[in-house]
Amino acid sequence: MLELDSLNKTFGRKPALEDVSVRVGEGEIYGLLGHNGAGKSTALGIILGMVEPDSGEARIDGVSVQRKRAAALQQVGSIFESPCFYEYLSGWENLRILSTYSAPFDRAATSEIVERVGLADRIDSKVRTYSHGMRQRLALAQALLPMPRVLLLDEPTDGLDPEGIKWFRDFILGLRDERGMTVLFNSHLLAEVEQMCDRVAILKEGRRIFEGRVSDLADDDQVYVIDCDPWDKAARFLELQGCTILSPGRVAMPPALDPPLMVAALVGLEIRVAAFAPVKRSLEDLYLEITR
Repeated sequence: MLELDSLNKTFGRKPALEDVSVRVGEGEIYGLLGHNGAGKSTALGIILGMVEPDSGEARIDGVSVQRKRAAALQQVGSIFESPCFYEYLSGWENLRILSTYSAPFDRAATSEIVERVGLADRIDSKVRTYSHGMRQRLALAQALLPMPRVLLLDEPTDGLDPEGIKWFRDFILGLRDERGMTVLFNSHLLAEVEQMCDRVAILKEGRRIFEGRVSDLADDDQVYVIDCDPWDKAARFLELQGCTILSPGRVAMPPALDPPLMVAALVGLEIRVAAFAPVKRSLEDLYLEITR
């Protein structure tokens, strides 16, 4: 449904994307991860036809964005960067005006979407009175108005409280289950990505350095939480044994190492060990390993 084929883009002398390729199947929720400046927003901008690649191509259901932009984007809804609205108009008036940029205004469809995103009680209020969470819901309503098959989301939960984040997650999962919608989004909230995405790609300095299924996170290395003192001395020893330090007190250990022997070795080095326990490997663990 969505293809990025060998995308390259340079701003000045700085490469933003280097030979990035991605394939997203119909009905799949796919996450783009990476630090600020990794190239995530550039990739979304190219898909939306807002950024012209130096080489490569983005295709939506086989239609090239670069060669047939209008036809390709007919199937796309998006929230890109910070959504902007006419502050002095109501939410309903904003949706009416913005939707006419791409298609005739459909009152019935708009009412249904407004109800679905939970804005029915406030849709006639001026946008300047909206909270951040309400603005995000209005942006989501706008993105869904073309009845898209593909939804592109740029940091959609940024600034939302935990209740708002959960609502958004359940909403997107519901769209996929009910409509088979394909979703591509980037986010810094790795726990949310882990709960929502089928697959993820990690970008670093414009290059794709990892792609895989979230369900396959459990690999050969087991992650342990270690409470010991002094930590710095323990970390140096563990690294010499082939362990990866994910964060202070959190270590990925190769299967060849025996945990009881590692504890005994630490104690023999006069390191006090209060805890040495296995935990489930997370997307955050994988992300930290790869990006470091």
